[in-house]
Amino acid sequence: MSNCNPLISIIIPIYQIEKLLSKCIESVLNQSFKDFELILVNDRSTDKCLDICKKYKKIDSRIVIINKLNGGLLSARKAGIKVAKCEITAFVDGDDWVDIDFLSSMFRI
Repeated sequence: MSNCNPLISIIIPIYQIEKLLSKCIESVLNQSFKDFELILVNDRSTDKCLDICKKYKKIDSRIVIINKLNGGLLSARKAGIKVAKCEITAFVDGDDWVDIDFLSSMFRI
């Protein structure tokens, strides 16, 4: 078991998905497994994605926001990995959402 706190870093690359982003973030924040950080990597969206990220950061201290120049999906994931606090990393696409037991299932494995 890791000595890192939090135990899991979740990285969500974000680009032009304002209509789906809240559902994605809420699905992560509502996990049954709570010991994680959520890294939101805004890949310079021109829509309201950054505003949405900031709204959630105000209500949950586990959220870290990276606002970077547009570089694509891989670039956004790498930016998230650079600031991740732990070895265990999960990626969730910003236009998806996850089941409430996603992290607990992953951590058990």
